[in-house]
Order: sequence, then C-alpha cells, then structure tokens
Amino acid sequence: MKQDKRTAILISRDNLSGSSVNWSEIGIIVEELPQLYQLIKERDISLVIVDSDSFKIRPAVASRIRRGNGLTEIWKLTQSEPNGIEPADYLDGLISGDVGHKAMSDKINQILSTKDLLDSYGIVARSSKMKAVAETIRSIAATDVAVLIVGPSGSGKELVASALHKDSNRSDKPFVAINCGALAAGLLESELFGHEKGAFTGSVGKREGLFSKAEGGTLFLDEISETTPEMQVKLLRVLEDGTYYPVGSSTVRKADVRIVAATNRDLTEAINEKLFREDLYFRISAVKIIVPSLLEHKCDIQPLLHHFWQNKRGMSYTDSALELLNKFDWPGNVRQLKNFADRMSAFKPGGIVDNKDVEKFLTEQHSTAKHLPVSTGKSTEEAGQELIYRAIISLGSEVRLLRDLITSNLPGEADESELSGIQGKYSYDRTVEDMERLLIEQTLDKTAGNRKATARRLGIGERTLYRKLKKYGLT
Repeated sequence: MKQDKRTAILISRDNLSGSSVNWSEIGIIVEELPQLYQLIKERDISLVIVDSDSFKIRPAVASRIRRGNGLTEIWKLTQSEPNGIEPADYLDGLISGDVGHKAMSDKINQILSTKDLLDSYGIVARSSKMKAVAETIRSIAATDVAVLIVGPSGSGKELVASALHKDSNRSDKPFVAINCGALAAGLLESELFGHEKGAFTGSVGKREGLFSKAEGGTLFLDEISETTPEMQVKLLRVLEDGTYYPVGSSTVRKADVRIVAATNRDLTEAINEKLFREDLYFRISAVKIIVPSLLEHKCDIQPLLHHFWQNKRGMSYTDSALELLNKFDWPGNVRQLKNFADRMSAFKPGGIVDNKDVEKFLTEQHSTAKHLPVSTGKSTEEAGQELIYRAIISLGSEVRLLRDLITSNLPGEADESELSGIQGKYSYDRTVEDMERLLIEQTLDKTAGNRKATARRLGIGERTLYRKLKKYGLT
C-alpha cells in the first residue's frame, strides 16, 4: 500500500540499495540530516524513520526535528526484532529493518492511523500511554456501557469523556458535564434531576435537570467520589432502571442517558471507608479508562506547548528551556502546563522562552508548594491527611519544646509525674490515627463544634473533615 508521503526515511545510500523494502513507495527518502531539516520546514512530516546504522539521533537532534511539529514521531530501524527493548525517551519506537516491504508498509500505516485517531479525538499526544487511551475510546465509544475515567486533576478526563461522546451513536445528542464536587448535596440533586415550583425556598419556577437536558446523549459526572451516600442511592436507581424523581415531585421520570463518570481518587479505598457504595461503583465502572499524569508522559510536553501556542505567532523556546520543562514533575498536569504557556504568551508575546523564564516559573511553583499539603499528584483526601499529619508533627515539636523548657527550669532532675500531664495526651506510643483523632477533637472543642471553623483551622476541606468525623465516630 502506497503511503501518503507524510513519512520521511533518513537512510544511507548503501543501506538503501541493500534493503528489501522499497522505501520510495513508503515515503520521502533523505540521505543527510540537513536534508531532513529542510524537508520538515517545507512539508508536514508526521513520521521519521531513521537508519540506526548510519545516523545517531541525539535528544537535541530529535528536538530540532520536532521544532515545526511537536507531534512528529521518530522511529529507529533495528537489525532484528526489537522485542522487549525499550527505545530511548526521545524516540517513539523501534522497527525491525528486515521484515519485508509489506510488513513495513503495514506497520507505518498503523502508526499513521493511530496518529489520526488521536487527532480526531482532540488528544494532543504521541506517547504510548495516550495512544492506549485513544484505542480504548475507539473500542467502547459505540456501545452504551458505563465508563469510569480515573486520573489526577488537570490530566484531561473531560476531554476523554467528550471524545467518547463524539465517537458514539449519541453524538448528535447533547453532551452535558457537571462537577459533582462543586455543589452542595441539595443543589446537586436539583441540578441533576430538576425541581418543581415551590419544592424549596427560592424555587419560584419549575426547572429541568441535567438528566433531562442530556436526554438521548451523554451525562458526564466529574468527581463522582465527592457525592454523598444519599445522592449515590439516587444515582444508582437511575443507572439500574433509568427512573428518577425531580425534587418536590411524585411523578417518575425516565432517562435515556449514557453515564460517563470520573474521579481523581481510588474509589476502592472510599468503598473500604464506607464513603462510596460498592454497588454504584460496579454500575459506573463496567469499563475503566486510566488517564495518566503528565509526569508519566513527559514526551507530550513539546507537542502540547505547540498546541497551546498555535495561534500565538512567533512563540518558541530554547532547547535548555524545554529540558527544564521536561525535568519538572507537573503536579497540576496538563492544566498547569497550559497555565505556563498562557503566562509566557502574555509576558513574552511572539518571543523566545528561555531557561530563565522557566526557572522563574518553577521557582514560583516550588514556593507555592511549600504552603500546600502535597507536592505532587495526591487526592483531596490524601492532601487533607498530610495537613493533619503536619499539624500533629508540629504539635509534637511544641510538646518537646515545652518539656525541655520545664525540665531546664526545675531545681533538680524532673520527676516523671511532673511531666505526665504534658505527655499523657500526646504519648509517642500512640498511632498517627490516635493523634489525628485527638487533634480533631481538640479543635472541635476550641471552635465549640463549628465544623467550618474546625476545617479552616486544620487547613482541610469540609468534606475531608466530614469523612474524618465519620471515620472516628465523632459525628
């Protein structure tokens, strides 16, 4: 099968004449690197095949090849089957050079087809992890099976949900999204199911819910882990028999909606803590799609930058700037990278981003991270846990300082009984959970049971505090 000339083959004249593959039918042949650089300036090259016997592609060379198109893939020819051999980070794969013309042509067609699939879904990537996500979308999009998308905040879960809808039989119907963690339980119920006039204070008219607005289409429930157990029961009913009641109504409604849910935490852990219903979990996770953190597919940083700057004429970067960006962990994932790209286009319109610009940005990120409960990729629950642990550690330090102060001011050696009052509550034999519970109890006492004030003092969210109170039987 003849290729569409989106492929460039960098191969020496000697290997060209001795090859069993008719490279001229597969792509454009170049014999020197300068020729390749010129070609990628003049044409949109999606794939570069490199003859490894004659050319050593280094990271800087790979970066230059991708200057005009960050999605250009670079595959290296090998003398034998590359089974079990991992390519270098700056390469996208390895191909055996002696597989024959048809096998080579089929392989290249497959690579180009996968790139087209990613593009059709609006996924800007060339990493194997994101290719796997796209292949999963293609496999299940046409079905009505419920899908659970799991991934850290800012990784692109809604993009995946939207791609599922666009490639489904429901694509001509609405795609409706809601963040379940952004609304209180009462408001969320009204948003999803609608309400009747007079159903509650302020409901001056009837309102259709999102299940009604998404009729025949797809409803995306982001951060479903943040829903209350009561709301989970109502969602389970809709998933089981397609029925629900608007708030304040006794008339049952039917919903023909495909549910796609998403979460940034491990729901099995929430199930163990009795915070998420196991039966609902099985209903929403017939298929699970894992969206990786940006840390897991850093090779997509360069194409994402090109994407974010595609309408910003002249925006570019130095090799050293890109190298620094590739070393950062990106706890905020793609959303944080977009924040960087937007900031650079605002402060350096049409300019070259250098390592000083990146260093300034990263310094600010690290400075901010010192005041946050978590540095990279942890859930809200884990972040709250870490804040409490830090408070416990700080409290323990204060107790030790107080003990040392008392000891230093006693006339003789301190008697254990004189220190027992200080140590009793904060025994170092206690578990972290004991200390955590004690800290929450004391903070509740200081705030006269005000949970909002307690959460603020502890530096955690009210939902996290609610979970802790249930866990320790403090409700």
